[in-house]
Amino acid sequence: MLQNIRIVLVETSHPGNIGAAARAMKNMCLQQLYLVKPQHYPSEEATSRASGADDLLAEAKVFDSLDEALVGCRLVIGTSARPRTVSWPVLSPREASLKLIDEACFDQVALVFGREKSGLTNSELDRCNYLVHIPTNQAYSSLNLGAAVQVLGYEIYLASLQDKTPQSEVERDLATADMLQGFHEHLVRALDDVGFTDPNQSEKLLRRLRNLFQRARPDKDEINILRGILSAMQSQSSCKG
Repeated sequence: MLQNIRIVLVETSHPGNIGAAARAMKNMCLQQLYLVKPQHYPSEEATSRASGADDLLAEAKVFDSLDEALVGCRLVIGTSARPRTVSWPVLSPREASLKLIDEACFDQVALVFGREKSGLTNSELDRCNYLVHIPTNQAYSSLNLGAAVQVLGYEIYLASLQDKTPQSEVERDLATADMLQGFHEHLVRALDDVGFTDPNQSEKLLRRLRNLFQRARPDKDEINILRGILSAMQSQSSCKG
């Protein structure tokens, strides 16, 4: 299960934090480190801070976009330290860890960490099925990236030790992150083709629709059916035009 969990760091600015994250991961038997556009990597500072987790750094995968890093993932959970204007389902670290372990029994899953100063953008959060928030002292809530990986890694490791039968829901052959992204892009084109979108409202509308399907978590067959419907709509619209 732990081998199917990706720890994804987005645009990390300090290489030492990558090393600290690798060290935290190795403490908790997590192996897959995915880096999205790190500002400085490889780095001697990252190796130094890894303190023996050099193998994770050597095997880390580097990507130009978050979408590339999430290909093949059936579940994506993003970390967030502050409230957002759009409401995503928010889990506690324990709830998030149980979900990750449940679904890692079947395929790849991802836990995504954002930039040290600004976290994940709304667009990046759109790729997530859930958010996880680490409760902290309200008077001093700043948490170092390595510490955040350690806290959540610990919860994931604890969840992995439980003798727990996966729920029937997670046994479904769920659509992966890249399949959902392809569907959302198709949906945008289809709505535009049939004249449904309003330039003044489209961003908010599309985010709400994306949120709807992220929460619904369709399986692969359902995504194919939905895309077939969209293609039929586009074909009808083209004929009328």
